[in-house]
Amino acid sequence: MRTANGKRLPMFKVRKSKIHGSGVFALRRIRKGTRLIEYTGDRISHDEADLRYEDRPIEDNHTFLFIVDKRTVIDAGVGGSDARFINHGCAPSCETVIENRRVFIDAIRTIQPGEELSYDYQIQRDNDDPPNIDEIFACRCGAKTCRGSMLEVREPAPVKARAKKKSPVKKSKPRNSKAKNSKPKKSSPKKGKPGKGKPGKSSTKKGKSRKSPPVKSRAGKSAKSRRRSR
Repeated sequence: MRTANGKRLPMFKVRKSKIHGSGVFALRRIRKGTRLIEYTGDRISHDEADLRYEDRPIEDNHTFLFIVDKRTVIDAGVGGSDARFINHGCAPSCETVIENRRVFIDAIRTIQPGEELSYDYQIQRDNDDPPNIDEIFACRCGAKTCRGSMLEVREPAPVKARAKKKSPVKKSKPRNSKAKNSKPKKSSPKKGKPGKGKPGKSSTKKGKSRKSPPVKSRAGKSAKSRRRSR
């Protein structure tokens, strides 16, 4: 599809979205497997990301932070591309792909003109999340399979296996009644010469217990500095 000037029509355009704020919409048919755009912005550390948004209210669910790896986060709010406007969707048309520490948005199915692009944010959960964290990051994509949250799916708690009850062991009675009256024979200790050698040492050696150094865990990230992830 081309414009009146003969130029090829762009694949998408940013405009107001019914899901949230601004969104990205297809201007022409986009085939499955098409690489749409790179998610760019200021590449910073996780600690810098926390400091940068520590004053943001916890109720603010707006985030342009994207996790690249354990060391790097992309803050698309600083010099970012239009990829930052692609909204979350529980039945997404796109997915994020990380290659050589770069993040790209690819189409995972054919997208029709006028359709809003989306991918699953899978925003991370933390152990110190407030009870209403799912309400803060509520999803309004409108999909039939909407899970109601932009957060990553909770992992089911491991089921503890119940120990089997041991059945009582039944003691069998002796067949021979005389066995009750029989007295055990006393065994006489064998006489021997006392050994002249030194008492033997036990073969088991006690190792010195080493205390492992304390593991420093990073403070849980609050909703104000929440990150998107693939």
